Amino acid sequence: MVLLTCTIVNVAFPRANYTILRNEILEYEQRLMIGANLTLNDIERVANKVLMEVKKEELNVGFKNPSRYPPARNFLAVKEDIERSKVFQLLRRMPKGAVLHAHDTALVSGNYLYHNITFRDDLYVCINKGVINLHFFRVPDKSCSWELLKKVRKDPEGAEKVNKMIRQRISMECDDPTSAYVDVNKAWDKFVDIFSFIIPLLTYKPIYEDHFLRGLEELYEDNVMYLELRTTLPTLYDFDGTKYKPEDLVGIYQSLTQRFKEKHPDFIGVKLIYAPMRTAGRKEAEYYIKTMKRLKTLYPNFMAGFDLVGQEDLGRTLEYFADLLRNIGERNINFFFHAGETNWLGTSTDENLVDAILLNTKRIGHGYALPSHPFLLELVKKLDIAIEVNPISNQVLRLVDDLRNHAVRPLFSEGYPVVVSNDDPGLWGARALSYDFYEAFMALMSAHADLRSLKQLAWNSLSYSTLNNSETQKALDIWERKWHTFVKDIAYDNSQRNKQRTTTT
Repeated sequence: MVLLTCTIVNVAFPRANYTILRNEILEYEQRLMIGANLTLNDIERVANKVLMEVKKEELNVGFKNPSRYPPARNFLAVKEDIERSKVFQLLRRMPKGAVLHAHDTALVSGNYLYHNITFRDDLYVCINKGVINLHFFRVPDKSCSWELLKKVRKDPEGAEKVNKMIRQRISMECDDPTSAYVDVNKAWDKFVDIFSFIIPLLTYKPIYEDHFLRGLEELYEDNVMYLELRTTLPTLYDFDGTKYKPEDLVGIYQSLTQRFKEKHPDFIGVKLIYAPMRTAGRKEAEYYIKTMKRLKTLYPNFMAGFDLVGQEDLGRTLEYFADLLRNIGERNINFFFHAGETNWLGTSTDENLVDAILLNTKRIGHGYALPSHPFLLELVKKLDIAIEVNPISNQVLRLVDDLRNHAVRPLFSEGYPVVVSNDDPGLWGARALSYDFYEAFMALMSAHADLRSLKQLAWNSLSYSTLNNSETQKALDIWERKWHTFVKDIAYDNSQRNKQRTTTT
């Protein structure tokens, strides 16, 4: 790099040594990328060769015909193409560490919600003025003309009608997502409508418990070993008339997590981020903060921290809550704020990033607008604040159409502290984390990004979690064993393929 350094000092580039200088510049840039400082061992190098061969193959197809490149198109239209990808299939096998940005009622795949939960006993349906609602009852109330859903489904014509209506209400999936969701607000309208439909369905206590355990199972099957879950802590109901308070629900989460860990000892666990709505007024916000303080006292290690959620463009700013939040932040309660989830610049939404940093947020949710704020970028790196990147969410909610144009790409190119997460996979037909890893690896990262980048992302997800030192070390030890098995299996599969080629020629 001596030549490059001297040349930059002299400003004008020399005509001689052009090729050498060009190579040095490219090599220097690649050394800035996420994971570039890692050194692969012999087995990892074999696995990396396999990975990069299929990555380059798929990139070449997209380069020649961009219309066939999945990240360039809306995820809702290309999910099946991604599932056929060899890169995706390798990523499914990879131990990915943790999910640090996901929401409670959208954690589980839509297929489970439809095929399992909507076929349970005691589920009633009401269609009023063309709008369908579902609710569990022992005996239905008088608020609507409720019918037992199982009975409605016995009639083929009725079943077809009601099933179609249910499917349309639980997912953003559609034939033409670009026309259906012409802008951010239209996408969010549908997004919010889904939640309004599924909340009465999911907050029946037995269903809420099954839904959470299913979410953990889907993550575990996808080689995710730890979860930090954002939850509004909705009020659960049962047939005895019990209404479960926030502290009751946290206790339920904790006991279910323990049950899951007993079944899967290599699953590290779950922690909760209390994340009520940012549309709250002052009195509501004060209630939320009192609730957070109480929960932190009752469950000091299980409660990871606090956030505010909802469409950032239309919700209240962090500045609005800043004086209240400063007080809670001084009580050993961590923040994980959604901030900058917008494609606007110089507005109250992207300027939430300033408040998030001033309030000492530990991580930033989305941070889509962050690269447009150079000083904040510098602060994020110096303060080691991780950015929770959710590629598919940003695309489906219309911040970006082609993920190669995603605003946070420079953060991967310059080795910023980033983690990749899945946000609300159940609402757009995804499942667990691998789909978002695929989009990040194939669109947000360089064509040169390889196994080292993926390894660094997995490490980041554990290192930037709220696990304490001993928990983090335990998690990394388990992850290292799984990683070794992963790369060894890929290397072995590759050697077997090579042997087969040799015997057939």
